[in-house]
Amino acid sequence: MSVPSPPPDITSALPPRPPSIHALPQPFTNSTPPPTLLTQGAEALLYRTTFLHPSLSCALKYRPPKPYRHPSLDARLTRHRILSEARILVKCRREGVPVPGVLGLDWEGGWLVMEWVEGRMVRETVAERVKNLKETAEEQEQEGSMRRLMGRMGRAVGRLHTCGVVHGDLTTSNMMVRESGEGEEEVVLIDFGLAAQTVQDEDRAVDLYVLERAFGSTHSQVEGLFAEVLRAYGESFKGAEVVLKRLEDVRMRGRKRSMLG
Repeated sequence: MSVPSPPPDITSALPPRPPSIHALPQPFTNSTPPPTLLTQGAEALLYRTTFLHPSLSCALKYRPPKPYRHPSLDARLTRHRILSEARILVKCRREGVPVPGVLGLDWEGGWLVMEWVEGRMVRETVAERVKNLKETAEEQEQEGSMRRLMGRMGRAVGRLHTCGVVHGDLTTSNMMVRESGEGEEEVVLIDFGLAAQTVQDEDRAVDLYVLERAFGSTHSQVEGLFAEVLRAYGESFKGAEVVLKRLEDVRMRGRKRSMLG
């Protein structure tokens, strides 16, 4: 009986896989210790590294060249996105919004360096406190801690909207909890890659709606506490009454889209 021949090897005809980690530009190629990759998105990579001095920790956002785009178009998009994010961060910082400071950038090299925010994501903090609510007898104290955190979230977003900026991707993963100088907790907003400068109430309402949906899906056990975020937002932003009314309209449109599939 004849033995069938093995199928032909077609892998050699396939294009090579792109590298998962891109070569970093100067001055980060010789950093000691080497940069640590934290997240890799469709447009950018986020590293923890140092800048100017080995003791100065920072967050490096690198937008590598996109081979599927025309080089001149890619260069224009990279320049626009890096400058836009940097300008918004500088504006927010100047207006007292809790955001990372900008340390440096190079739009030709495709990188933006920001202050490293020591702390934990709000997502992790909320999950830990929900767990403590179940496991400890001090339920009232734990719930009070949660409400204070929700209030800080609402005030941070209120200050952001006061200075004419919407985030574009508000989630508890894009907020950090760190200790301020007085030993109090502070909520810091991060990742402004989709942010925009606008004073439109509709844009602000959509910003809140995105956060509300993200909070409900990630922290469904304490979804009712989101009302505390909106309460604090209303106290910290003068135009909140109009925005919160517009939020009702945005919710209604969202429900209609869900019903229609």
